[in-house]
Amino acid sequence: MTQNWQQLAEGYQDQYLADLKALIAIPSVRDDDNATDQYPLGEGPAKALQQFLAFGERDGFVTKNLDNLAGYIEYGEGDETLAILSHVDVMPAGAGWDTDPFQLTVKDGIAYGRGTSDDKGPGLAAYYGLKMLKDANIKPNIKIRLILGTDEESQWTGMTHYFEVEPAPTFGFSPDAEFPLINGEKGMASFITTFGTTNGGDVELVSFDSGLRENMVPRDAEATLKTTNAEAISEQFETFVAANEIEGESELSADGINLHVVGKAAHGMEPRNGVNSGTYLATFLNQLGLQGDANSFVSFIADKLHDDSRANKLGTNYTDDIMGDLTMNVGIMKFDQEAGGFINTNFRYPKGIGPKEIMAALEKAVTALNGSVKQISEKVPHYVDPQDPIVQTLINVYREQTGIADAEPEVVGGGTYGRLMKRGVAFGALFPWTEDSMHQANEFQPVADLTKAMAIYGQAIHDLALQ
Repeated sequence: MTQNWQQLAEGYQDQYLADLKALIAIPSVRDDDNATDQYPLGEGPAKALQQFLAFGERDGFVTKNLDNLAGYIEYGEGDETLAILSHVDVMPAGAGWDTDPFQLTVKDGIAYGRGTSDDKGPGLAAYYGLKMLKDANIKPNIKIRLILGTDEESQWTGMTHYFEVEPAPTFGFSPDAEFPLINGEKGMASFITTFGTTNGGDVELVSFDSGLRENMVPRDAEATLKTTNAEAISEQFETFVAANEIEGESELSADGINLHVVGKAAHGMEPRNGVNSGTYLATFLNQLGLQGDANSFVSFIADKLHDDSRANKLGTNYTDDIMGDLTMNVGIMKFDQEAGGFINTNFRYPKGIGPKEIMAALEKAVTALNGSVKQISEKVPHYVDPQDPIVQTLINVYREQTGIADAEPEVVGGGTYGRLMKRGVAFGALFPWTEDSMHQANEFQPVADLTKAMAIYGQAIHDLALQ
């Protein structure tokens, strides 16, 4: 019997939104400062995992919680396993929201809230795709597992734990990117550059703070200066703000001035979609004649990192015909007079270049500034042949459900759980016609898009599990 997947999905829309509301209400940001044996990544991610698994229990699925680090919802039996890899953790909300980020708000057909786009909304849409099969009593030929991680936005501890204690899936997809389909993901490497604490001069940098996560373009940046020239600096800052695509304000203090810059947050995989408040603020400070390590900190950011997402100034710019450009995000920048300077840079790189070349370029750039560099993470590039049956099946489902006959697989700079499987891809749920609001204030997804994603996932799971 041929299913009308769109009609089925529309019938589940109200229940889907009720479940999404419950998930959005849990601020599931990884919180190492409050980690316990019961909540190894903090209470929020564990509570979100438990809530998602409770949906599965309610609906009659087999479920399992793996130490509050990961879990799964299972349907069907067989030697092969189709995996759907999603995550319940979210990025910090940050500032700039027009609504409560942890309360699902639906206005004019748009659902707002942290996680609506990344990845609670899409993950739940995939769950409802699986639920539609079960409710229709469609029996798959293989085992299907919706696997949930709890820290995809940071260290992947949860999903790593899953692969340590459970058998690896045969193939699968992650509903944590965009449509039509992602069959290639760039490599990722992060580095920390540090500077000392020396300071002084007519303008002294007391503190600098910008950024929440390495894979997020910072919206806000603040600096405190000790100086007797506060009024003149305030006027200079006002001119600088007016000449650039930022907002800013200054506040005089008893012994200096406080500066605040507002840019635009964005996902770190494409820094051009954001406006980096931290690199702008460092560029302004670089005009003030700071001394010592404080000067090295701001000049490195201003001269080598600012407004250069392709790392041309470092000399690591590189483009691959299949995977595209190397990109660089400057995600976290901090300085204080006790700890010194700290800069976290996150690179997304195609085949043909790697962390060794990036490390060498960073070291060369900071040698004269008495800085030091170390690499802290790496994920190698991932690519699935476009002719692989999972790619062909999913792209055909997308074409059928949307009517876009010329849709083709893509390669992106984002990193999803799909890369954990040799035959793993990313599949939705952001449509080409919808703005990408992941990692930004006022994160959203149109309700119609989420419902369409449910229909696509329903047919996709059906076609993969019954072929």
